[in-house]
Amino acid sequence: MESTDAQQMWEQRYAESDQIWSGRPNARLVEVVSGLSPGTALELGCGEGGDTVWLARQGWRVLAVDIANNALRRAAAALAAAGDDLVERVEFQQHDLTATFPSGCYDLVSAHFLHSPTEWDRDSVLRRAAEAVAPGGRLLIVDHAEGPPWSEGLHDHVFPTAEEVVAGLELDPAYWERERVERAERDGVGPDGQVGTLVDNVILLRRL
Repeated sequence: MESTDAQQMWEQRYAESDQIWSGRPNARLVEVVSGLSPGTALELGCGEGGDTVWLARQGWRVLAVDIANNALRRAAAALAAAGDDLVERVEFQQHDLTATFPSGCYDLVSAHFLHSPTEWDRDSVLRRAAEAVAPGGRLLIVDHAEGPPWSEGLHDHVFPTAEEVVAGLELDPAYWERERVERAERDGVGPDGQVGTLVDNVILLRRL
């Protein structure tokens, strides 16, 4: 597959450090998915595999996708370290989601913090994500409602609201139920141990 500028940027970012993310599952994923019966899941932007491993442990069969091969290698290593019984539940694929998108329909499509400093058509990707939700399944989008308090340069950036994200999906309300569309706060810890309040958009939609 032809490499893109976005892929090169993410490959380089992962190459600069042995570990970027905490290795723990995203708090909103645990919060939302713990009450669901396991099925098939599509994870967009799996990173180093924190969510992937957690979903597999809960009994989900996961297709984990990322633009960076460096991320996918780390996620696969994290899964292998978690136990051989989990490996068979997960498939990894490399996709630049603006160019190619995984096939199939899923009981859960998860897109956590699918942001990028490069220019890209995020709304189009999220619409493809909605199309991949099976009847009765759920689309979970979690993203930044505002920049983390310790992130320089993000405080002047205007992030879309939860309602704006939903509007960008262009969904027919006759076929979708809004289970949760809100701005929500949580405690967070920065890369240098800073403690602060993070604000997320949490969007949980069920396909009827």
